[in-house]
Amino acid sequence: MKLARWFRRQSRFRQVVLAFAAAVLFAVTAFSVWLLAGLPPIDQLQAGLALPSSRIYDRNGRLLYEIIADTENGGLNTAIPLDDIPQHCRDAVIAIEDANFYQHPGVDIEGIARALWINLQGGEVLAGGSTITQQVARNLLMDPQQRAGRTLIRKLREAVLALRLGSAYSKDEVLALYLNQSYFGNLAYGIEAAAGAYFGKGAADLSLAECALLAGLVQAPAAYDPLSNLEAATARQEIVLDRMAALAYITPDQAEAAKAEGLQFASVPFPIEAPHFVMAVLKQLERDYPEQLLQGGLEVTTTLDLDWQNAAESIMRSQLYAINHPVDPRRAPAEAHNAALVSLDPYTGQVLAMVGSPDYFDEAIDGAVNAALAPRQPGSALKPFTYAAAFDPAAADPYTAATMLLDVETPFVTRRMESYTPANYALVEHGPVSAREALASSLNIPAVVALDHVGVPAMVQLASSAGLTTLAENPNLDLAVTLGGGEVRLLDLVQAYSIFANGGRRIEPQMVLEVRDAQGNVLFDGRSTRPGQQVIDERVAFLITDILSDDAARLMGFGRNSALNIGRPAAAKTGTTTDFRDNWIVGYTPNLVTGVWVGNADNTPMVSVTGISGAGPIWNGTMRALLLGQPQLSFSVPDGVSRVRVCVPSGDLPTPACPLTRDEWFIDGTEPAATDTIWQTIAIDTRTGLRADETTPDADRVNRVYEVLPQEARDWALRNHIAQPPPGAAARVAAADDRLRLLEPDPYTSFELSTVIPRDAQRLRLTAGAPAGTHAVTYVLDGAELGTVTDEPWVLWWVLELGDHTLAAHAMLADGTTVESEPIPFSVVRDAPPESYTAGP
Repeated sequence: MKLARWFRRQSRFRQVVLAFAAAVLFAVTAFSVWLLAGLPPIDQLQAGLALPSSRIYDRNGRLLYEIIADTENGGLNTAIPLDDIPQHCRDAVIAIEDANFYQHPGVDIEGIARALWINLQGGEVLAGGSTITQQVARNLLMDPQQRAGRTLIRKLREAVLALRLGSAYSKDEVLALYLNQSYFGNLAYGIEAAAGAYFGKGAADLSLAECALLAGLVQAPAAYDPLSNLEAATARQEIVLDRMAALAYITPDQAEAAKAEGLQFASVPFPIEAPHFVMAVLKQLERDYPEQLLQGGLEVTTTLDLDWQNAAESIMRSQLYAINHPVDPRRAPAEAHNAALVSLDPYTGQVLAMVGSPDYFDEAIDGAVNAALAPRQPGSALKPFTYAAAFDPAAADPYTAATMLLDVETPFVTRRMESYTPANYALVEHGPVSAREALASSLNIPAVVALDHVGVPAMVQLASSAGLTTLAENPNLDLAVTLGGGEVRLLDLVQAYSIFANGGRRIEPQMVLEVRDAQGNVLFDGRSTRPGQQVIDERVAFLITDILSDDAARLMGFGRNSALNIGRPAAAKTGTTTDFRDNWIVGYTPNLVTGVWVGNADNTPMVSVTGISGAGPIWNGTMRALLLGQPQLSFSVPDGVSRVRVCVPSGDLPTPACPLTRDEWFIDGTEPAATDTIWQTIAIDTRTGLRADETTPDADRVNRVYEVLPQEARDWALRNHIAQPPPGAAARVAAADDRLRLLEPDPYTSFELSTVIPRDAQRLRLTAGAPAGTHAVTYVLDGAELGTVTDEPWVLWWVLELGDHTLAAHAMLADGTTVESEPIPFSVVRDAPPESYTAGP
């Protein structure tokens, strides 16, 4: 009553102010009570230290790995005193996570203000602000549901807990809790487990570079995992080192030295099946179910078949031992110490086996690095995507499996306006071949011809749509990409090859079938799949498959009964990179795709190991083992294709002169309409060896069949003793097309004019590919006529002159018309004079 009378005696203004103050006090009190309600007491901290237990199984319910808290029972967590943790590790974590750790009471006001500002803008906390103390409070005191929230309220409750924790524990105690309980990825909780999981050593032995790398993992261990994404991990490491230098924990010179230090990855052995696969699954769980994984009790059923996995691992180790310890004393050891394998279902994408290295725990080969997820150059393994783009029936001028390609020295101009002349393995050329033979036998020159025909963007788009996204991310790709001039991951390459096995549809690799939480609730069910995007015409997929499974077509490249033959219908393609640093094979049956990579983790070259001798036997043995007892399946023939008999090598309809024919598959609408012009019957005058005319007596006239090759292949024909008709004898001269093309010199090439060789002896050969009916070819250099040639093979010699030059050619046809070639630039420069020297005694 007294308070009421006192309040009535106040002025109206003071009454309003007092009422407002009381309301504010009540609201603040109510908010504080609500905010603090249900907050766990600090003495529950020890309960939060118990690590979760989750189990990862293969598809048949066999345990692959159990994540448990007790290290004595196989867990990956060991708490160590702060004094046993290198100062560099402590400094690195503080520098990147909480630079003011030793100055604030557990909450960084600046960080809270930033979180508040973002909350007001976007409705949730999207940026940092959590101190080390707050992270410890959140991870060890809050339940999973509370941790999952990203609201301002959660940040405030977290801050209150951090202040309580900061008053109950010293800074060093909080830091020790943080370093011993943070998750570093790859099943490693705490710095000691992380040192063992990544470097095969104890935390006390970590270097500055290793400390910086581990400190960078805490924020996002899946994103910065060095065993699957070394580039991202080292970029993060550099940020940590730069931050340490900026805060004067180390000098700039120390930071640069640490950046340059090579990292050797290894892992302390522990009980686990299919370790690389389990780590890949765990990375997915970290991404999709981070809080549930931390809470524990997850039951994860994967796509892996443990029997298949064990078989693949055993075959891989046996083959590597065989090539590194050859029985034949004349054969040198291969020096191939690493390999990877992926097998998956081409319709569902389910990964059935994944081997990342022969031995996960072998430090000498960086065994913990998952080579199945590491980008490497694929060599010729990309050629099928070039031909798939070329076979597209919707293209303006599609190739067919019978299209004739010239496997002869051919110069190309790159997008950098440079001359590029590819060569085959062992520098052997085969002249005119079909697209079928070129792909099946992995010939390099025709593959570049095909890519030049379809264009690099079309091929890269197709490959990227199939799963090889790293190619689309590389802006520097050129014609060499079809020979392996880009980097891909084995898993992605196997995924991409699935389009050929399943009729042209993209699939996504899948490693998890089901995830259940501790209460048995299904968090994820991946047993049902939907058909993927149609990447290529199913008829194109069939053509590629039919070619890659054609043992006869790959005779010139691999011979009969090579490692590509597994005793049942199977398609396969190998790949080998320069200096034997990588070799590959990807092959498939109608229900299984398997890819193998062989090489060395440190990129050192092997000794004469190709895809057929290194990766091939591993693939062969694995496919035979995995498919043992299963029925043999044949590749189905889709609607819209038909077989047509064609003349070899032109791929056109046969004539009576054609001595070689074969049946070939064609997509409807792409069948040949023209008759063959390669094989020609020509009447020869036996007295002169020239073409017979009206004056040649019948007794001296003989009909001979010639293989009349395009001008580009004439030199190859002469080297291989393939007779060409006498000059002017052919009524129809075969040509690659109807254009006039300069064949020599190569465009954008520089030639050296020697100071020691007589000038007249330094000549350049000029040749052209002329269309049928050409009577004469005139060469024009820098606008002035050099000379005219009236006989095939249209050769003119020119004495070198210094300078930049442009060459063109004009051809006079039988009907009196003239056609012109595209000009090509080249240059002649003076060579450097020989260096003088003083003779020794």
